[in-house]
Formats: sequence, structure tokens, C-alpha cells
Amino acid sequence: MAALYGILVFPGGIGAVAVAAEPGQTERSISRVDGLSWTGVVDSGGVPLADYSFLVDRGGLSDPGGTVLWTLLGLEFVGYMVIVTTAIWFIGYALGFEWMEFFSAAFRGVAEAISRQLADPVISITAATLGAFVVAWFIIRGSPARAARQIVTMAAVAVFGGLLLFGPVPNPLSADGWLAQGRNVGIAVAAGLNGSDPDPDRLVETLSANMSDDFARNPVQVWNFGHVLDDRCGAVWNEGVAGGEVDGLRADIAGCGDTAAAERIAHPTTGQLGIGVLLLLCGAVLLVFAVVLAGLVVRCALDSIYHGILAIFGFAAGGYIYGPTQTFLVRNIVTCVFAAVRMCAFTVFLGIYLLFLGNLFHQAPGQVVAVIVITALVEIVAISQIFRLRRGLARGSGQVTEWIGAALRGRSTPGSGGGGGGGLSAGRSEPGVLGALGALNTLDNSPLVAWVAAGTVRPFDPLARGQRKVQLGLIASSASMAESFRWGHLARHNWRLVALREAERFGGVRSEMGVARTLKMMRDNRIPDSQLAPVLRAIGAPDHLVAGALEAFAVQEATRSQGPYGFLPLQKTVAAAFAANHWAGEPGARAFAAQAVVAAEGFARHSNEPAANAVLDQDFIRRVEQNWDSGRALRAAITPGEWNSVGRDTRWSIGSRLSAAHLATAQEHYDNPTKSNRDRLLRSAMRVANLDHIGPAEGLDPWQS
Repeated sequence: MAALYGILVFPGGIGAVAVAAEPGQTERSISRVDGLSWTGVVDSGGVPLADYSFLVDRGGLSDPGGTVLWTLLGLEFVGYMVIVTTAIWFIGYALGFEWMEFFSAAFRGVAEAISRQLADPVISITAATLGAFVVAWFIIRGSPARAARQIVTMAAVAVFGGLLLFGPVPNPLSADGWLAQGRNVGIAVAAGLNGSDPDPDRLVETLSANMSDDFARNPVQVWNFGHVLDDRCGAVWNEGVAGGEVDGLRADIAGCGDTAAAERIAHPTTGQLGIGVLLLLCGAVLLVFAVVLAGLVVRCALDSIYHGILAIFGFAAGGYIYGPTQTFLVRNIVTCVFAAVRMCAFTVFLGIYLLFLGNLFHQAPGQVVAVIVITALVEIVAISQIFRLRRGLARGSGQVTEWIGAALRGRSTPGSGGGGGGGLSAGRSEPGVLGALGALNTLDNSPLVAWVAAGTVRPFDPLARGQRKVQLGLIASSASMAESFRWGHLARHNWRLVALREAERFGGVRSEMGVARTLKMMRDNRIPDSQLAPVLRAIGAPDHLVAGALEAFAVQEATRSQGPYGFLPLQKTVAAAFAANHWAGEPGARAFAAQAVVAAEGFARHSNEPAANAVLDQDFIRRVEQNWDSGRALRAAITPGEWNSVGRDTRWSIGSRLSAAHLATAQEHYDNPTKSNRDRLLRSAMRVANLDHIGPAEGLDPWQS
């Protein structure tokens, strides 16, 4: 559908808009294209292309098919003439340089304004001072040659910069500027190839007339009459095409001996519709070629303007400073000069192609449609070749800039080198395979390619599809992850405040007891083990206290009894007391003593107390206290049955009194870690261990309910 629209509907729409009937014109011809009269494009016979008409019988009520055929041929004809005339005008306008007057006036005003702003001597003096510092540096470093080159460069910049900033501003777009001179040289070469007058204006007219004959006059005559009329009836067609009256022109054409053409006017065929479609396609290719060529020619002028303005900055200041700023000035000057070279190359390119196309038409007289098709193919190749020519000229400009910049810096030119031709091979372009791989990698990294590949980043990567799924999952869960991070931040803030408050209750973060109490509180609040040390360090606890507290707790957990029937706080306090005794005299002994206090405090807190009005079995309590320092004596004095039969309050009374006494002993050992206090702590821990029944067969102990 897109192809049919481009071939039939779009040109027909152009034709419908461009057709305009003149007053007094007969109904037997298709109207001239008044909308193209402003182009002024004429053929070699002096007939404006806007006056061309397609002469066929219109049909009528008795011949509705002829009317439909007349309408379709008319729309195709006007569309083709609009495309071809516009393309020929594009080429003539681009090479005629009328448009350069607009650019010239604008460039002159901008350049003069910038020059006045940069003409302040302070700017030039400052830049020259920096350049002189570089000269002095080269001399100090023992590089007089580089210093001399810098001096010569600064002098050249000063001379040419003075002419540019304080003298008359040169205009590269003027009638005698280097762009016009490049165009004139190209036209002279093209004129020599075509055997024409080398005058630029005359040659542009000649090229326009030749293109009008090859792409408009001859194709339209073959389309309309089946062959070219110029051999017999060219003058008759020139005179009658403006009038457009079918009967008179048909009679004149028949009178000059071309009855077949007159018959073709009276009886159009549907085959002419197909020829019209073919010509429309070829005319579209011509229009693309014209637009590309005109765009490149205008691009030369715009490049010259842009780099010319940048050169003003270089002459004002940048050219005095050694290094990239001088290279930048050189690049701007070389680009401006190469604009004239490109202008000359494009003009010669056009002359060669027009000569080749003209020879194609001359070598095959009478076969206009076939040559038109071949010409379209040639122009498609020409479009690719002109882009290749542009890239080659751009590379040449870059190489010249590198050579001049290297000469200013006193280095070897790119591609040069010593030893067995190694420099020559180094200066060559990289192998085609590496270049192709580089281009492929560039495409793979392009966001446009990612859009085309359904949002897949680096689609050529074999893992790209899997990575896309992972990234989509991350994007979908990003809100949840952000919320989890905020919650984690609030939790860490809360941990820090709670830990600091707990530490301040027991001597602060600078004491072993404060750190041990804080560590227990954090574990009771289910703070992850991986966050214990960071939280302690965040509230200001020293490293050695944090390490000691963690070690004491780890030893307690590793050495406590693992019996399933034992009382866990009791097991912890016994293990902590034994560890404090074992680590006595070591550097971290106070951390173990503090952990023994913390464990004893938990043991006392979780030991049940008897009711206030409970009746206690004092005889049983007395017998336990008399034998609790020896596990064997205790088991011999009191049987499991007695433990089970005695009241709960009696047993709880023994456990609560023993846990409170053990806490006091542990606190006294922490406050005054003497050997006697350590022995008392160990004896109290042994007493607690003796009362711990590790199996059901031993009966209920003082901490069971």
C-alpha cells in the first residue's frame, strides 16, 4: 500500500494541485503547469517546462473510458513535470550560486561583529604572553627548534590575525571568494568534458537545457506520441505546445509527415499509464540526486561560514597558545580551504555524470524510456558515490590538519616511521574485518538499535535476552527495593538510638559492662548478627571493647551445656562464669567478667520466686543447702522422689536465692577481680551446676515449674 501510494497517489496529488487552466484554453489538452513558471527552466528549444502539455483526446459522454484515461494521464504528467522541473531547478540553483548572496551578507555582519568584540588588545597580549611562556619553557628544557617553531607560528598568527581583526574582513562567500573560485574551476573542468563554454553562467544554462531535453522534452514526447518529434516536427511542436489546441497541432504534426503522432493524440492507450508510472519513479530518483547534490554544495558554504567564524577566535587568542588551540585554528583554516576543494570536486562530479548521461541518450536515439530507466540506476549509484567522495574529502582535510599540527608540535607526521617500512604499514587504515567489528560494536551499543530490538540492550550479546528479563524484573521491583531500603534505614537509626541509651545506663560505651549490656539488649531485640559490630561502632564503642564483648559472648555460647532438659539461663551463667575464670589475667579478662555479670543478671531475672504467703519446707531447704557444694552428696541426701514431692514454692525459693547470690558474686568479681572473688564466683557456678537436673530421672530442679 505504501508503494502504491508513493507511485500513484502522491504524484497524482501533486498534479492535481499544480494543474491550473489558462483563460481561453481549449478542453482538448491537459493544462500547463503554471505553478512551475517561477523556476524559469527551459529546454534547448527555449520552451519553458511549465508550458509543456500532454496532448490526448479527452473523450466525452460517449467515451467515458477515454475521459478516465485522460484524467489519470493528466495527473501523472503534471506530477512528473513537477518532480523533474524541481530537480533541474535545484541543480541549476545550487551551481548558480544565487543563494550565496544571502549567506554572504549574513556572514559579513556576524564576522565584523565578532571581530570588533575580539579586537581588544588585552586579549591578544594575554594570549601572546602565554605563548611566550611556552617558548621560554622549551628553551629551558633544551628544545630550541620547538621554541623557534612556536615563535614563527605566533608571528604568523599575529600578522594574519591583525589583517583579519583590524583590517578588512575577507569574505569567502563573495563573488571572488575561494568557494566561488572552486566552483569556477570545477565548471571549467566540466565545460572541457562537455565541450561547452567555460563561462559559469552559460555552462549552468547549458547543463539545465541538456537535462531538460533528456529528462523532460524527449521523455514527454515519447510518452505522448510514441517517439521523439524533434527529427521531423520539432519546430511545429515548439510553436504549438503553448497553445495546446489539439486539432490544430494534430493537423500541423500530420502536415509535417508524422501521422503516427497525430493518431496517438486521438487514440491514447492504457500502456501510456504504465510509462507514466515508470517515468515517475525515475523522476523521483533524479529529484533525490538533485537534493543530495544541492545539499552538499550548500553544506560546503555553511562549513566555510562556521569554521571561518571559529578561525576568528583562533586568530584573536587561541593561535598564540601552544597545543590543542593552535591545532584547532589549523583545523578551521584547512576546513575553509577544503570547502573550495569540495565545491570544485562536486562540480566536476556533476559534469562527469551529466556528460555520461547525455552520451547514454545520444547512443540510443529513440529509446528514451529504456535510457531513462538505466539513468535512474546510474543516479542511484551516483548518490552512493557522491557520499563516498564527501567522506574521502573529509578524511583528506583531517589528514592535512594532522600533518600541519604535527609539524607545529615538532613530531613526525601520522603514518611516518622508521625501520623497514614499518611506518608505512602503521599509517594504513585498519583491516576491513576489524573495521566491520568496530562498526558492529557501535551498532550494538546504540540506543536506537535497542529500541528497534524491542527494548533489548546490546541485542547482539548472546545473554541479552536473559539480561533483559532480569532488568525488567529489577525495574518492576525497584519501588519495593526502595521502600525496603527506607525501612532498613529507619531500623538502623532506631538500633543506634536504643543501643546508645542502653549503654549509657551501665557506664557508657567506654566500659566493658556498657558494651556487654548493649550487646545483650541488641540480641534480645533480634538485631541481625551482621549488624551488631557496626551498631556498636556507630555509637562510639572502641574496637577492642567491641571485639572483646563479641568474643566473650561467642565463648559462652560455644561452651554452655547443650542438654535439652536444662534451664537455658542457668546453662549460660555457668558457661560465662567458667570462661571468666579461664580468661583471668588475659588482656580481655574484664570483657569475660562483664559477660558473666550479664549472664547472671539474666539467670536471676528468669528464676521464679515463691509466693509471699507460701509455706516453705525449711527442713528440705536446709538439707539442700548443706549438700549443694557437692553433686554426689546432694544426690545421696535427696532422692528424685523427694524433689518431685516437695512443693513448688520450696524449690523456687532455693532457685531464686541461689541465682541472686550468684549475681552478687559475679558483680563483686567484675568490680574487684581478685583471686578470692574469682574463687567465690567459680564455687557459686559449681553450686548452680549441681542443682541443674539434666534429665527427667533426676526429678524436678529449683527452676522447673
